[in-house]
Amino acid sequence: MFRITPIVKHFIIINVIMFALTLLAENFMLEKFALFYFNSPFFKPYQLISYIFMHGGFMHILFNMYSLYIFGSVLESVWGGKKFFIYYMVTGIGAALFHLFITYLRIESGVLDPYLASIIPMVGASGAIYGLLLAYGVLFPNNVLTLFFPPVSLKAKYMVFVFGGLEFLLGLGGSGDGVAHFAHLGGMLFGFVILMIWKRGNKLY
Repeated sequence: MFRITPIVKHFIIINVIMFALTLLAENFMLEKFALFYFNSPFFKPYQLISYIFMHGGFMHILFNMYSLYIFGSVLESVWGGKKFFIYYMVTGIGAALFHLFITYLRIESGVLDPYLASIIPMVGASGAIYGLLLAYGVLFPNNVLTLFFPPVSLKAKYMVFVFGGLEFLLGLGGSGDGVAHFAHLGGMLFGFVILMIWKRGNKLY
């Protein structure tokens, strides 16, 4: 098992605290800290950050925090705390912006009801987690990752394509599962941009 690194540890603590508070005062926490569409009366700019630390259920936070621990601890060990913090937050905020952009396009095209868009918020660190998966696949492409279910093992570089492709197909299909698939892709997209900038500046490692 990996040693948990300082920034990862603090992120997990914040997420657990926010989840506990949500269990105690769900309506208040969601209204204040979940991410609403920008024309919603509930929208606040700080939600672009706060939503990252909110989760919709036990399995949601468990999966995300385990992934943060597995991928984040390795990446923070390689990059250092400051660089890891920047990457994680940018991918999380980028996921939110991409989600809002896709929501706007869906409303304009008549696919999504504007009222529903204004009252249904988004929560979770998943966009940032997908950004971490991408970074892990770029830095350690031949490391083997094993899924819990189904119990399939793949090299990290292939796992990135599998998860990215699946999110793209589910997003296009409008699966109606309540998952913000394009936010996950947004985290990957913004992560890719950061990694390419760092690579050009010889700062990837």
